[in-house]
Amino acid sequence: MALGWKLHGDGRIMGPTDVVAPDERLSWGKTVGLGAQHVVAMFGATFVFPLIMGLNPQLAILMSGIATICFLLIVNGKVPSYLGTSASFVGGVVAIGLQIKASNPKANAAVIAPSVTGAILVAGAVLALVGVAIHFLGSAVVHKVLPPVVTGAVVMLIGFNLAPVVASIYWPQDQWIALIVMVAVIAMSVGLRGFIGRISIFLGLILGYVLSWLFDRGFGQITSYNAAAGKVDTHWRVNWDGVKSAPWFGFPPHTDAATGVVGWHLPSFNIAFILLVLPAVIALIAENTGHVKAVAEMTGHDLDPVMGRAIAADGVGTVIATSIGGSPTTTYAENIGVMAATRVYSTAAYFVAAAVAILFGFSPKFGAMVSATPGGVLGGITVVLYGMIGLLGAKIWKENNVDFGNPLNLVPIAAGIIIGIGNTSLVFTKSFTLSGIALGTIVTIGAYHLARALATPDLRARADGAVIAVGNVAVENEPGGEESAPLYRDEDVAPTEHHKP
Repeated sequence: MALGWKLHGDGRIMGPTDVVAPDERLSWGKTVGLGAQHVVAMFGATFVFPLIMGLNPQLAILMSGIATICFLLIVNGKVPSYLGTSASFVGGVVAIGLQIKASNPKANAAVIAPSVTGAILVAGAVLALVGVAIHFLGSAVVHKVLPPVVTGAVVMLIGFNLAPVVASIYWPQDQWIALIVMVAVIAMSVGLRGFIGRISIFLGLILGYVLSWLFDRGFGQITSYNAAAGKVDTHWRVNWDGVKSAPWFGFPPHTDAATGVVGWHLPSFNIAFILLVLPAVIALIAENTGHVKAVAEMTGHDLDPVMGRAIAADGVGTVIATSIGGSPTTTYAENIGVMAATRVYSTAAYFVAAAVAILFGFSPKFGAMVSATPGGVLGGITVVLYGMIGLLGAKIWKENNVDFGNPLNLVPIAAGIIIGIGNTSLVFTKSFTLSGIALGTIVTIGAYHLARALATPDLRARADGAVIAVGNVAVENEPGGEESAPLYRDEDVAPTEHHKP
């Protein structure tokens, strides 16, 4: 893509019905302001999820900027999107950590991180290959292999499988802060309108941080599980020793297993761990497809020809980020919401946002401040985020009118979901076990297609015809045309699905 944009009008004034196309821009002053707005939109989730996955948030921010630039170049500037940290891998990452600690109870985040990034790198490569296949075979292949009933089930079991993590790890670290943050996030997400409402997770994190500091001053230290020490002890909720000693400028630290510091590192590969994160690829296909359709709806451009490129570009971004220890990436609904509110779809603003993120990524002090987020704050945030990830599966079902009165949809999906959420295991050898998300996904996909092959023609006919829709946007229809529901209920409400979450 030639890095040049046509000036929209005089570059300063937009009319009430004006739309700035991806290959246009406003004045550079306004473009920089819009880019900064995109940074704020992606900021909270992009560093919250690395914290939850035990990866370095400073490196995640840095690599998100680099991945975004790569994405824009691969799609030839036709799909304006920001690649922030993906939530879809959280369940698999947690499962990897639990398996490693089962054999090595003293393993810290720095010991676990290379296995995590290695598994995600392979998943990113698979996603890139899927994108290439979609580019050449057409997006209809997604519907045939992963119909909405299957996609929704996989997204659901990924989210709900994480419930025990909240209950056993984050919430007990400071239950009252967690409760307050949870209530605040819920209240802000529905009580605040427009852009502010869309960053309720970020605002909840800031509020929890401040409240934790006030609780330290008012109530003193707390005795609970300390994630930094890996045991129950008496400690301050907010500990800024690392923030004070960190320099203002510099590259993220190198991962050090002896001290438990997680930074940049080379990934390691284990087939069992790879299988644990591969189900996230299904969620990312649905998420990326829905986001591309959302942008197409808003811009009025047919983006189906670049659908495969966009999915492949997300995979490439994940491979690049995790190759040095960064976090997985995905397109962000929050940034799509900013475009909906401003009607500015210029990719120039995204290049600016990526540059700002890269600058943040070269500040170790910023990374240390994020890493010092109190556990109770994460407890309040994760209880909402994990539930949202799970309910996105139900959202996919609802928007595609999945008929659970049909045994073809009900029976195999029911089995896969219970296996995934219940963390059921299938032991093959002493060194290889399938469980939880991985086993649930395999059962969901395999059992559905087996049931479909065995089903009577009337049951198959009743199951056909649904479209994959995410965020009220149709992704693929059976022969007969494409249709989509209204993207927003009002002009200032953007898609709420995340990164997701």
